[in-house]
Amino acid sequence: METQTDQGTNGGLTRRDVLRAAAAGLVIGTGLLVVPKRYFRLPQQAQTFVAKVDHYQLDIAGILSLGMLELGVGKTEIQGKRILLKPNLVETASEAPHINTHPLVLRGAIEAFLRLGAAAVMVAEGPGHRRDTLAVYEESGLADVLTEDRIKFHDLNYITGYELPNLGAKTTMKTLTFPALFQEVDWIVSMAKMKTHHWTGATLSMKNLFGVMPGRYYGWPKNVLHKAGIQNSILDINATLKPHFAIVDGIIGMEGDGPIMGDPKQVGVLVMGRNLPAVDATCCRIMGIDPYKVSYLEQADNWLGPIGEKSIEQRGETIVSVQTDFKLIDTIPAQQGIRLT
Repeated sequence: METQTDQGTNGGLTRRDVLRAAAAGLVIGTGLLVVPKRYFRLPQQAQTFVAKVDHYQLDIAGILSLGMLELGVGKTEIQGKRILLKPNLVETASEAPHINTHPLVLRGAIEAFLRLGAAAVMVAEGPGHRRDTLAVYEESGLADVLTEDRIKFHDLNYITGYELPNLGAKTTMKTLTFPALFQEVDWIVSMAKMKTHHWTGATLSMKNLFGVMPGRYYGWPKNVLHKAGIQNSILDINATLKPHFAIVDGIIGMEGDGPIMGDPKQVGVLVMGRNLPAVDATCCRIMGIDPYKVSYLEQADNWLGPIGEKSIEQRGETIVSVQTDFKLIDTIPAQQGIRLT
């Protein structure tokens, strides 16, 4: 049985890492062992906060405010800032709360940031599955909440973009094009849904940022990114955009053939943090998934953030107290062998 310590959760080079490298034929004639550079990076540290939330009618704003306080996000940092919340909005789902980030979680985040003195809070999304963003926006129930709260919604698929050098360099793309709206905000918050995924095993706060890439440049369903490689595109987007915070809606998640065709999974949690790889690794463990077996997370480890359990200070609930295994489908390659043991 492979333990988390065997997998180098502290970012160091373990005996098992050496044996794996040797088995892969990485020992050259002189006896020098060639080891991936990531093993020599200094271990990073992060904090995540897990809250038990049994249903969407609870005081989500209060719960998120508590989590932010625990993570050191206060008025001094947020006062006067313009906050952009990026939900996971993929399909019309008024009667299927396991598909999209729930509107009441968005409302809770809006209230939490406004309580901290944010100058403005907006919601923005560029769905990859549907070209008619406003239809998804309205039929998902999000339009009712944001209209009532007088919060602006922006369709990122059709906004003019601006280019940045690709700081991830995992794909062959030299630059990445982001919505010009991002030049007018101070904080970008990924508000993902806790789901399994057909192509990446798990989709959480890092994968959620596919939706910031404008469809007018990247096609539907973000075909340019799919062609460049989904896992590496996730890394490039996160390395270049450098999002500020993540909140994952795991009150009702999705298991099985996600991100659209899966089944609802009652988990009863909200997970949040400043570092997206750490948040996603925590979510994976809650889901019964080994984050070291999710390719983009394994590559992100001690580069974009830590994913080792010993490198993530857990605030709020313990992982073991909320852990519930998500259904994985053996015939889906990305879900094969990723179960946490």
